[in-house]
Amino acid sequence: MLKFLIFCTLAVAINAEIAEEEDVLVLKKSNFDEALQAHPNILVEFSTQEQLFLLKSKLKSLNYCFVSAGRQADDIVNWLKKRTGPAVATLNEVTDAESLIADNEVAVIGFFKDAESAGAQAYEKAAQAIDDIPFAKTSNDAVYSKFEVSKDGVVLFKKFDEGRNTFDGELTKEALLSFVKANQLPLVIEFTEQTAPKIFGGDIKSHILMFLPKAASDFQDKMDQFKKAAEGFKGQILFIFIDSDIDDNQRILEFFGLKKEECPAIRLITLEDEMTKYKPESDAITAESITDFCKLFTEGKLKPHLMSQDIPKDWDKNPVKVLVGKNFEDVAFNPSKNVFVEFYAPWCGHCKQLAPIWEKLGEKYKDSADTIVAKMDSTANEIEAVKVHSFPTLKFFPAGEERKVIDYNGERTLEGFTKFLESGGKEGGAPAGDDDDDLEPEDLEDVEDDSDSEDGTDDDGHDEL
Repeated sequence: MLKFLIFCTLAVAINAEIAEEEDVLVLKKSNFDEALQAHPNILVEFSTQEQLFLLKSKLKSLNYCFVSAGRQADDIVNWLKKRTGPAVATLNEVTDAESLIADNEVAVIGFFKDAESAGAQAYEKAAQAIDDIPFAKTSNDAVYSKFEVSKDGVVLFKKFDEGRNTFDGELTKEALLSFVKANQLPLVIEFTEQTAPKIFGGDIKSHILMFLPKAASDFQDKMDQFKKAAEGFKGQILFIFIDSDIDDNQRILEFFGLKKEECPAIRLITLEDEMTKYKPESDAITAESITDFCKLFTEGKLKPHLMSQDIPKDWDKNPVKVLVGKNFEDVAFNPSKNVFVEFYAPWCGHCKQLAPIWEKLGEKYKDSADTIVAKMDSTANEIEAVKVHSFPTLKFFPAGEERKVIDYNGERTLEGFTKFLESGGKEGGAPAGDDDDDLEPEDLEDVEDDSDSEDGTDDDGHDEL
């Protein structure tokens, strides 16, 4: 469960006695208001969606700051420091600078003789915009000398890769933000529960992933090749390594249509309005092949990779027809047929609940001359015409040459489906558009096999991808 953190500042302090467990206040609906009023600064972990909703509803009119911060202690501490103190700390001694660098994975120091200069002011604004990295400034000659800085500027210190990066350009807030965001992560970052917020929360939305077991004998060689290729795309493409042997990563492999035995493998994905996947033509994992693949991507010369199973020999044997990527176009957009399709996931709780009703619907229309009831496993098949964001997704493809697509938004009952089909997609339908439960990039962090409720489903009637 993601931990949501808030920082609240109130003008009035009211004494309130609230139970504590190991020096931590235990907040409930009945004492939430009192806690907010009693403490000028309060950090709260919300463990349920109900509590999160309560927070949002109470703070909506108060203009408070609400964020989803990293889940590690260092992330929380850095975030709190930014909210309770100055965005930029002042370093008066060499030891201050050395401690800052030693205590943090990444730290940024601005070297400014004149704290009121335009560059220093831009630096201050950039620092205010980044929560998870400590920023500091100095005008001390000894600090300049210690870090071999000869003129005003900005240096990012880090405990990986080159060790430090020096800003080179015009000192503006935008340029500094780009500089920090391009250098704050390793050239290659491993996907873990801890790194997921930084991966999905960053500005770089093009990610190339290497699926490789850490136990492989050639692991380091392939990692070196991957890292070498990453050097040429810093700030453009995020290079991510995923250990394909870890159980928690199997849903990610599934999302890309991969199995353990097919690794090592390379895939690229864009996390813009729609998630688009790309697959290299070559299976080779060399710096040259990966660089060529990334260049084709940045030049817009790659076609999306759409997964598809082979067409089953008995795909049309049963009342509910089985569609895959390779036969979807021919069946769904057949101008003489009305086709009602369930896009499902094998692990989806709501899809399992719907299955017997969908089978009855197929049985009802099995002898129809112009209506087809079908289903497609969207974890193994993708099509350009339909982007599936949640499960189950139900779409109707009416007969005709217009290639119309209608979303089903009615009751998931045999009666509701029947009325929908008999009305030509009007009763319970709506023009295809944005789904209610859009998949966000960060949803890929949650790789559990089922959903939140006891029956393996979400309360909104959909399981997110």
